[in-house]
Amino acid sequence: MRTSTHILAALVLLSASGIALAHNCPNEMKAIDAKLATKPALSPEDSAKVTKLRADGEAQHKAGNHDASMKSLGDAKKILGI
Repeated sequence: MRTSTHILAALVLLSASGIALAHNCPNEMKAIDAKLATKPALSPEDSAKVTKLRADGEAQHKAGNHDASMKSLGDAKKILGI
């Protein structure tokens, strides 16, 4: 009985962490927006790439594709150095 309680608790926590990560996209977008507001020194190519990745990440988030969104937003953050 005790083992099944532990397993159930672990499954609940695992599910909750997945939900939390899936909805972290808006926080990633806010971090990118905040960094862009500081006018970082980027080449025109990098600036265009960050803008596109940020827009792609938002579109993917709205479409419910959170894994792709987090990848796009993560790539933008790497370029920005955050």
